[in-house]
Amino acid sequence: MPQRNIMSPPPTRHEETYSISDLAREFDVTPRAIRFYEDQRLLAPQRSGSRRIYAKRDYVRLKLILRGKRLGLSLSEVAAMFDLYDSARDEKPQLAQFLTALAERREQLERQRADIDEMLGEIAVFEAQSRKILAGDRRAGRKSG
Repeated sequence: MPQRNIMSPPPTRHEETYSISDLAREFDVTPRAIRFYEDQRLLAPQRSGSRRIYAKRDYVRLKLILRGKRLGLSLSEVAAMFDLYDSARDEKPQLAQFLTALAERREQLERQRADIDEMLGEIAVFEAQSRKILAGDRRAGRKSG
């Protein structure tokens, strides 16, 4: 749980609130990144003058945004899931869409892994050839010296 900034408003009776600095500290992101997610309409804090007041919903959404990014989802994919969740009476459609996005990401990563494995194999061949040439040069240098 984030530590409350003295300047943060007190939580309402049943709802905890967060300042932008609370969220930035909690999730190790910059306030600028959080404002960007607001601009993308992924977060919707309340305002008190010029101050942003984030509810638990924003906290959870930021957590999901960052998790989606780590999984390689685009912000538009994350937004689509939020929209689906906000409009759905049950979460099955959202979960089905999430599984589809995860399957696509898995396929992409597996292709990348295959490419990386192939490149590592080529590097190993070049390393072996280079070592062999260097070992030959050392022996040739000893014989001629």
